[in-house]
Amino acid sequence: MTQDLFDDEAASGPLPLAPGAVVLRRFARPYDGALLDAVREVIAQAPLRHMVTPGGLRMSVAMANCGDLGWVSDRTGYRYDRLDPESGKPWPRLPDVFRRLAAEAASRAGFEGFVPDACLVNRYEPGTRLSMHQDRDERDFSQPIVSVSLGLSAVFLFGGPKRSDMARRVPLDHGDVVVWGGPARLHYHGVLPLKEGAHPFWDGCRINLTFRKAG
Repeated sequence: MTQDLFDDEAASGPLPLAPGAVVLRRFARPYDGALLDAVREVIAQAPLRHMVTPGGLRMSVAMANCGDLGWVSDRTGYRYDRLDPESGKPWPRLPDVFRRLAAEAASRAGFEGFVPDACLVNRYEPGTRLSMHQDRDERDFSQPIVSVSLGLSAVFLFGGPKRSDMARRVPLDHGDVVVWGGPARLHYHGVLPLKEGAHPFWDGCRINLTFRKAG
């Protein structure tokens, strides 16, 4: 079940979603050029790919990783690994602009001292979606999740601690950052199917950077 979230008054400032969860409108826009260069650098070393779920289904969202750890899905399960399974090499280092943006967004949301060791780089093409889920593969749930939306606009779904809880529909535009932790750390979340469009950051696609403290 979902509930539309109308946020015109909060369009230029922090938008609370729940205790421990907030949207920072346009927070990443000052970093545009550096972020674009960094994303290109990461995927040049670890190309985007469609991973497979433990049930053998191909994921619609293409992804790569950077940082000390990378999130991996295959027929053996979900996990973090220090090596890219396609190359056998360590994942690309976390670019300085990534680390700085994640720390500043977390601090703005009330989570001081956030030092991510993993960043998932996801590419959404029109029609792709992300089913409701919890982020449970990390060791320390006291650390927040920082999610940066770049390129095409999307509708983010943010629910509660149970899958059956009503989820808000949160429109996200280029540069918006969602941070959730504390009592909201294990809330269900997802993304509705992406609509067609164009954006100069990444033409025809949405890039999502999700920062985590996984180890």
